[in-house]
Amino acid sequence: MAQGLLKKAKPSTKSKRPAALGPKPGPRQIAPKKNTLVKQQKMTRKLTAGYTAKTERSLAAKAGHLELLAGGKKDKKDQKK
Repeated sequence: MAQGLLKKAKPSTKSKRPAALGPKPGPRQIAPKKNTLVKQQKMTRKLTAGYTAKTERSLAAKAGHLELLAGGKKDKKDQKK
């Protein structure tokens, strides 16, 4: 025969709240100190921002029927008016 009742699992008191949807923390790295490396990093940042913007514009042009992306057909009609 069984010696006693089975222990039931206690319900958790608090469930974990989802993290805020703000900007995600980037990779931790030490900023460059040498002038050439500082200039190189600035240039890289500028160029990657340009590539990102260009990619987003091309996506918006291809999927202009979607209202989520700015720069599609809907925005072009608004600019003409």
